[in-house]
Amino acid sequence: MQVIVMGCGRVGISVALELQAQGHQVTVIDRDQTSFRGLPANFQGKTVRGVGFDLDTLCEAGIETADAFIAVSSGDNSNIISARVAREKFKVKRVIARIYDPRRAEIYGRLGIPTIASVAWSTQQIIGLLKQDTPTILWSDAHDAICISTITVPDVWVSKLVSDVETSLNIKAISIQRATTNLLADAKLVLQQGDRIAFAHSSEMQDEIMAKLTNLVVS
Repeated sequence: MQVIVMGCGRVGISVALELQAQGHQVTVIDRDQTSFRGLPANFQGKTVRGVGFDLDTLCEAGIETADAFIAVSSGDNSNIISARVAREKFKVKRVIARIYDPRRAEIYGRLGIPTIASVAWSTQQIIGLLKQDTPTILWSDAHDAICISTITVPDVWVSKLVSDVETSLNIKAISIQRATTNLLADAKLVLQQGDRIAFAHSSEMQDEIMAKLTNLVVS
């Protein structure tokens, strides 16, 4: 997968190195040339100096053939503008933006751009969003008893009722993200291709549930 990471701070470097370790092709954009000094000697990706929403900069970074764009600079405005340019102009399929202001994050989430709050999310959760066919844990309670996870609906779930999935996996569906709309997970709602479902489950049954999700088993 070809991934562009905008922002060469701690999060950007961490994400870039994790993606590289997984075998992906990574390009890092930052307006400050000195920021690239934070990349270790074993970084094999490309670096591009410039503003993340500048068209020439994006083209130099390979946006026209990119599979994913991750905006994790220190500025909300830069992140969301860059993310929208990547999504709307260059039609990049997987776009993620870090937003510090939770009110803005909610708004841009409705536009179909997944947003992450830097305090609540880790590098592994960002990576998880790229792997849409793999369950990603979004939250767990202080006692680690209950988790909330999310996964893009696999083909075997399409045309199934939410209640079918809940019963088979012993989970409680919370919401469905369908294009730019977020829906409460009504038991009679029919799942469609491209839906992303968020659900709550017991931590004690996490391994069993994740195994079923990974194997795409729904009775």
